[in-house]
Amino acid sequence: MGGWDMFAKVTSLGVTGLAGYLVQVEADLSGGLPQFNLVGLPDSAVKESSERVRSAVKNLHYQWPASRITVNLAPADVRKTGPVYDLPVFIGILAAQGKLPAPGPERAFLGELGLDGTLRPVTGVLPMALAAVQQGVKELFLPAENAAEAAVAAGLTVYPARSAQDVVLHLCGAEALTPAQPDGYDESGVWLGPDMADVRGQSEARRALEIAAAGGHNLLLVGPPGTGKSMLAKRLPGILPPLTYEEALETSAIYSVAGLLRGGEGLVRARPFRSPHHSVSATAIVGGGTLPRPGEVSLAHNGVLFLDELPEFSRDTLEVLRQPLEDGTVTVSRVHGTASYPCKFMLVAAMNPCKCGYLGHPTRECTCTPSAIAQYRRRISGPLLDRIDLHVEALPIEYKDLAAAQGGESSAAVRGRVIAARTLQRERYRALPGVRCNAQLPGSALRKFCPLTPAAERILRGAFERLGYSARAYDRILRVARTAADLDGSEMLDAAHLSEALQYRSLDRKFSLA
Repeated sequence: MGGWDMFAKVTSLGVTGLAGYLVQVEADLSGGLPQFNLVGLPDSAVKESSERVRSAVKNLHYQWPASRITVNLAPADVRKTGPVYDLPVFIGILAAQGKLPAPGPERAFLGELGLDGTLRPVTGVLPMALAAVQQGVKELFLPAENAAEAAVAAGLTVYPARSAQDVVLHLCGAEALTPAQPDGYDESGVWLGPDMADVRGQSEARRALEIAAAGGHNLLLVGPPGTGKSMLAKRLPGILPPLTYEEALETSAIYSVAGLLRGGEGLVRARPFRSPHHSVSATAIVGGGTLPRPGEVSLAHNGVLFLDELPEFSRDTLEVLRQPLEDGTVTVSRVHGTASYPCKFMLVAAMNPCKCGYLGHPTRECTCTPSAIAQYRRRISGPLLDRIDLHVEALPIEYKDLAAAQGGESSAAVRGRVIAARTLQRERYRALPGVRCNAQLPGSALRKFCPLTPAAERILRGAFERLGYSARAYDRILRVARTAADLDGSEMLDAAHLSEALQYRSLDRKFSLA
């Protein structure tokens, strides 16, 4: 090693929230007592990188430099997390020794090293790969299990490697790695989950589910135990339109950061369906932790968040849902930084009408006192109920429906009508950024896109004077009526569409909520 100071710079990547950014890994070998210093605001997983890299270098039969080693991760003011920098540190140290040619800025590296030099998958690769393309990186070297998600980024050559040795041989020109091929994305996606045809009876609830799917509306199912509330909710993803490529990219980025993309899977292809248990904490719902992570509302982005037994959730957990439902994004602030995640999801909730579950049941008697019923219902606040567009009663199923040889209509048939209604909405709102369906239509645009016939106007005025709805309820009634009209293929909102939308606000009258 002539001239004693030796230096190499290797490009890597990091991620904050859902935004990827470039990280320069600078390795410097200088005279002095042998020691290893890692600087640039690393967390403990990054600090431990020195031991993993040292063992990998030795076990792959390279020489560990007997000198003072300083590794800097720039920019130094952003906290670096996770074991993603093992591979770039390894490459930097070998390049600084002159064991391999220093890679240019158009090549980036990331991956966790085993002690024998094997490469292990890391999280957050998709946002990093997308950032790499924007920053002019042309080639990305990473663990083989992460290749499928990185290959989604157009304009990037992705080299999957099983070991750090494979990367060294490629850089030296001895043995070339084979680039990963991106999977094609088919937007027509076929639903293979549970089918609507299995649901017996429940014609009103089925219709409400179709309206919810066609307009992206929030839905509350109320009914005694055993009426099929959960069964209906689990069939909702099957009647939703398939994910568009843009939606799949957004959803996959969230799952990549959360470490939930399965190995070898490029993009999430099915709409998410998240169903947390009622013991879930408020932090797990919105995201957070010491290092900000996406919560259930973000994991349900572009899909469904299903809350079964709604009144059993803690008051805190339900109240934190209010802002994400309204804004479609959630910002998590923690000591180590702030992260924003998208969370445009459909909220579907199910509950019993009272604690024992049998209030209003035709044959079973309710054992709750009036005060117990009121207390049970007060667990759901008025503002949260206000944000739910459709309130639907699931009634006990009649024997003739249960015994019928034929079930209801299949998911595929319902989905066809939903897709037709959503196509109308996409065309109509093309000029409005971020609006893909009726539920996302801003209040300022309602007058323009929801023209009422005189009869519909009279019904709406009468309902408001009689029932004293809030301004938010007014907006939501118009959006639901707009969806009912879209399913009919009608541009005007007439009396039938408005009457149906008002019928889905029944709980505003029935619940005397706190």
